[in-house]
Amino acid sequence: MNAKLPKSAPSWVDRDDAPEITAAWVAAADLHAGDKLVRRGRPPKGSTKVLTTLRLDPDVLAGLRATGSGWQTRVNDAMREWLKTHSAV
Repeated sequence: MNAKLPKSAPSWVDRDDAPEITAAWVAAADLHAGDKLVRRGRPPKGSTKVLTTLRLDPDVLAGLRATGSGWQTRVNDAMREWLKTHSAV
């Protein structure tokens, strides 16, 4: 059948059935300033690295990955050392 079902009436929520507001509930609540959520603590640090694409030969990439976890950091450190001995300008 293609008949449209009638809308059901919204159910009434009795305000007297609401739970008590306790100190623990208030402590666990989120704090908002207007529509913005206020987060406590140190603000998150922005990304200090720049995402880029670098094309490497397959054997070079395989060799770097074979050195284990942290290979991207080691490549970054090696490139930084290379820049110390080569003028960027």
